[in-house]
Amino acid sequence: MTIKFAPLLFALFLPLSLSAQQVAPTAPATPPAAPATPSAPEPAPTPAPVPAPPTVPDDGVRVSVLGYHDFSETAPETEMIIRTSKFRKQMEAIKNAGLPVIPMADFQAWKRGEKEIADKSIVITIDDGWKASYTDAYPILKEFGFPFTVFLYKNYVDGGGKALTSDMIKEMQKHGATIGSHSVSHSYPGPHRRKGAEAYVKFLRTEFGDSKTFLEEKFGGRVTTFAYPGGIHTAEMDPLSKEFGYESLFTVLPGKIRRSNDDRLLPRYIVLGTHDRVFELATAFNEVAGATAGRNQELAPQSTPFPVKPEAGALVDSRLPLLSADLSNVPDLDPKTLSMKVGGFGEVPAVFDEQSKSYSWQVNRRLRSPVCQVAVSWLDSKGKPPEVPLRWSFRVDAEAAYLPATPE
Repeated sequence: MTIKFAPLLFALFLPLSLSAQQVAPTAPATPPAAPATPSAPEPAPTPAPVPAPPTVPDDGVRVSVLGYHDFSETAPETEMIIRTSKFRKQMEAIKNAGLPVIPMADFQAWKRGEKEIADKSIVITIDDGWKASYTDAYPILKEFGFPFTVFLYKNYVDGGGKALTSDMIKEMQKHGATIGSHSVSHSYPGPHRRKGAEAYVKFLRTEFGDSKTFLEEKFGGRVTTFAYPGGIHTAEMDPLSKEFGYESLFTVLPGKIRRSNDDRLLPRYIVLGTHDRVFELATAFNEVAGATAGRNQELAPQSTPFPVKPEAGALVDSRLPLLSADLSNVPDLDPKTLSMKVGGFGEVPAVFDEQSKSYSWQVNRRLRSPVCQVAVSWLDSKGKPPEVPLRWSFRVDAEAAYLPATPE
């Protein structure tokens, strides 16, 4: 189902939950005469408000949810269609960066405060139910051992042509896939809302309720996740999503998720086939603003497509290290477009050596965080960035960094 992102994002900022305002009656100029009849009995006391459920304390962990749609190696790339080979490179980049990919169940348990997960975790989702989810994406996800969630809308399951079949879905469930609802018809709410409040609630009840019943009966298990078609949410959806037992509901607005995020409006990065920058933003985490890093904390195993210093995951004993990337094997590199960004510094004035093809910067202010992330980007002669960004993290030995140099 194609999403028109420009008008969609505009629509998302409109006041979608307008309600009719009631005008207070005008008070009479003079008070009315006291009635001759006995005064009415006093109203019953107002019941005490129900206390809000306790909030789960924020642990500083950030989660990035990726959203995909369709895949093809031969069809032209569009916003909704990504090249299968590019998708593979993105999954390799996640693995190489040491970013843990977690199942939706772990994400939900963490959100409830019942489970601890690693900072900078990734959740992978695929919308609509295109057959390429099975033929193209599923083999890659299975190869990497990455769990994922497929958001299905009822009317497209077993819809023929490019739609997933029930057997395909059931096979994916055996190898890491979970099922979420994407409504019954994938209709946007605007036209139905204009028919009036009663008609709109009836429409929503079908879209939220019937889709859940269908998916649970056909594929088993409980369906507790929902992806809004087009990412559009209105206030009328909230009581119904709660009634039907949805726990996590996702939009298409980008952003990292923390425990404090509203479960009814969870951000998600929709990875577009024509905009590689979205994936880069989705998998980039600010080291300073995240969870408090422990002293000499361990990093997940990382690898980079090109040699870098300090090496990915290394523990260094200097808070003023030289940062460098060997780009001698990068084809068609335009040096004028090179950029290096360092956690806590932003973009830095790195220098490119034409002879060695090394791009480096000497840290000129002591690193304060025990973990430092570096990102190097560039364009080729046609103005295209690399499909997979060059990013890595290393650790700083805080104790050794403060020790005086040992005389030789």
